[in-house]
Amino acid sequence: MGILTNVPAEQTQGGGAILMKQLADFKPLRYTAVYGDYGYTGYGIVLFSKDWIGFKNALAFQNFFKSQHLGKMDWKETRQHGHYVFGWLAKEEDYKSDDPVGIFLSANGDLKTVSDLEQEMSSKTDNLIATLTQQITAKSKYVQELECKWNQMNLSLQRAVEEGDLLRKRYNEEMRNMQSAAREHMQRVFQETDKLRKQLVEKESYIQRRSSQLNELVAQTDMERRKLEEERKKNADQNDSLNMARIEQQKADERAIQLLEKHKKEKEAALNKILQLERQVDEKQKLELDIEQLKGKLEVVKHMEGEGVDVKKRSEELTAELNERIEEMEDLEALNQTLVIKERMTNDEIQDAKKELISGLSELLGPRSNIGIKRMGELDEKPFLLACKQRYGDDAEMEALKLCSAWQEQLKDANWHPFKIVTTGEMTEQVIDDNDEKLAGLKKQLGEEVYKAVTTALLEINEYNASGSYVVSELWNNKENRKASVTEAIQHVLKQWKAQKRRR
Repeated sequence: MGILTNVPAEQTQGGGAILMKQLADFKPLRYTAVYGDYGYTGYGIVLFSKDWIGFKNALAFQNFFKSQHLGKMDWKETRQHGHYVFGWLAKEEDYKSDDPVGIFLSANGDLKTVSDLEQEMSSKTDNLIATLTQQITAKSKYVQELECKWNQMNLSLQRAVEEGDLLRKRYNEEMRNMQSAAREHMQRVFQETDKLRKQLVEKESYIQRRSSQLNELVAQTDMERRKLEEERKKNADQNDSLNMARIEQQKADERAIQLLEKHKKEKEAALNKILQLERQVDEKQKLELDIEQLKGKLEVVKHMEGEGVDVKKRSEELTAELNERIEEMEDLEALNQTLVIKERMTNDEIQDAKKELISGLSELLGPRSNIGIKRMGELDEKPFLLACKQRYGDDAEMEALKLCSAWQEQLKDANWHPFKIVTTGEMTEQVIDDNDEKLAGLKKQLGEEVYKAVTTALLEINEYNASGSYVVSELWNNKENRKASVTEAIQHVLKQWKAQKRRR
């Protein structure tokens, strides 16, 4: 062990890590600060390994401090130690001293002389040599046993190889004999097979000749019978298909006629109710006029007193007649109210019937017929396509579809109302506002025809569905370019159905 003294307390922290780093060349194992009854003594113990290498490192440790005049003698002779650390190798006097260093060395160290160390190392060396000698002897014995086993295995292997060569020779000889016998057997089989094949070919040719002869005799009869059956089956299938088509057509015609008759009756009933309502209004107006006239006569009679007229009697007669007219007026108003309610219900039924007619006859009323179905507020794609062909070339169809779809969505925007009110005399009407930014931009971008298509759709929506701002279907007179009535549509469909029936 090495002894250090005059070691600052801060260098002892962390197990003396600072000192261990400074003494790294001497390969110390551990540093321990020495404490006494009054705390830290300023001494520290450096532990080295307990072998010759550790002893050499300890001597180098001592010689270093001695060469720097910081050894044990220098510590004892110098009174002013300053901040220098002194060090030396612990010896017998250090172990036997009564100070804290001696107590620590006695408790934790093992005092040995150089001869003791040599004897200890010699003893360890002898033990190591004895151990190695025993291991070498055991290894040699194991090697001899392995050589013996190898010789035995080599002898067994030679015998196995000899036996294998003998078996291989026997196997090859037996295989040659078997192959020779197999070749002879195959030759016999081939000869017999060839003989049987020739016999089969002769029989097959004979059967084919007989079969061809029989087929020639039967072919004509079978062919004619099959053709007859096929034609008969084909005619039967065609007749069934025609009958089914005729039946389905008749059913469809009957359903269409029933629907048209129903709508015609509903239309006539609605017209009758409207006429009745008009008559009731006329009667009501007449009663109101009679009542006012009676009131006037009654006032006149009241002022004729003293002119030879029985005012009281005449007043009672006029009052009775007036009350009678008022009762008739009240009854007529009640009836009129009932008729108004029925008229509204009838009007709703007519609108429902109109929607049902549009839905059911959308396929029959085509764009080329006089009466058709027009989707009010739906944009015409043709102007968009013509405008895009001039601008986009091959991508015209796709761009036209995008623009048309975008403007159709724009028409649904309830917040966009590009109209202005124009007054002509006492009449006011809504017309397109030419100064609207979106319409002006559209006209500038895509031209007059696209602008007309969009404004036409705007006017249609404003007229037929201003509150909803979406496309609605209407019966349309294509020939006169106007809205068609339900009666016109029914008469047109009946006319087509009768013409088609006469052609059948």
